[in-house]
Amino acid sequence: MRGETIARNYAEALFALADREEQLEAFGQALDSVAGLLDESRDARVFLETPRIETTEKKRVLREAFQDRVPPLVINFILLVLDKRRQRLIPEMARAYRDLLDERMGRAHVEVQVSRDLSDEELEGVRERLSALLQKDAIPHVRIRPELIGGIIFRSGDTIFDGSVRRRLQGMRRRLMAADVSAGADLSTDQGQR
Repeated sequence: MRGETIARNYAEALFALADREEQLEAFGQALDSVAGLLDESRDARVFLETPRIETTEKKRVLREAFQDRVPPLVINFILLVLDKRRQRLIPEMARAYRDLLDERMGRAHVEVQVSRDLSDEELEGVRERLSALLQKDAIPHVRIRPELIGGIIFRSGDTIFDGSVRRRLQGMRRRLMAADVSAGADLSTDQGQR
């Protein structure tokens, strides 16, 4: 939890700087590109995280690698992160920054589970309904789960809605089993009274 809090604090600092510079999206994309490099390349991650390589050498390589692709203020931010020895938290900082950006832009990422692939029109309809329900611009992330049989399940933050056919069938089964048990109890009571 401590690392998550530290990453959030760094992300908030960069977000405030980006806001002042009116470059919220650009700074986010730049931080994502650095974090993406660390996520995708084990060599890059080891290079930045190993204490055997001097910080000055790491800074030199980062400046060269990103000088034309990343705004100078983001490079300075990454160099500060290196000075503070927090480079292993860069991917978490990028996630926290995206969360702050989504919150500012009124966007909500929604996990959507369906039983079959959706057409473009169906996906747009789902996006519109979720946007209206959440009162934010919904960004659906669709996962196909054939075992749902039909319907939809969505999750956004702590909100979960399960409108799947599988859940409805399970509910019917529970009600039938409960009715069967209570009917059996009624029969045994009737027989005991005779």
